[in-house]
Amino acid sequence: MAAPNLIAATTIYGKTAVLAVPTSATAIVTNSSGSGKVLKINALYVSNIDGSNNFTLTMDIFRSSVAYRLGFVITVPAASTLDVVSKSIYLEEGDVLRLTANTVSKLEAVCSYEDIS
Repeated sequence: MAAPNLIAATTIYGKTAVLAVPTSATAIVTNSSGSGKVLKINALYVSNIDGSNNFTLTMDIFRSSVAYRLGFVITVPAASTLDVVSKSIYLEEGDVLRLTANTVSKLEAVCSYEDIS
C-alpha cells in the first residue's frame, strides 16, 4: 500500500518515542513497509546526561539498506540538550530514523512525531 495523500488523510495520531542512544545504529522511529502511513517527525531532542564530558551523535534515515546521514558526529555538550531536528522530516514506508552515540548510556533522545494515515 502506498503512503497516504496528506490532504486526504483521515487519521493523525500524535506520538512520542524515547531512546537511550547506544553505540550501534538503533531505530527511534520506524515506518514499516506496507504500513499505508507516513510519519512526520516534528522534533528530536538529545540530552547529554553526563555533567562533564561531551559526546557525539550520528543520525540517519535508513532506506533500502542504505544509511542517509542527517547529522554526522554532532557534538552534544556536557549537561545540555540539543534540538536536533529544526524542520519536519517525513518517513515514507520502509524508512527508519536511527541514532548512534559514540559512548553508551550518556545520550537520551525524545522524538515527537505524527502517525498519518
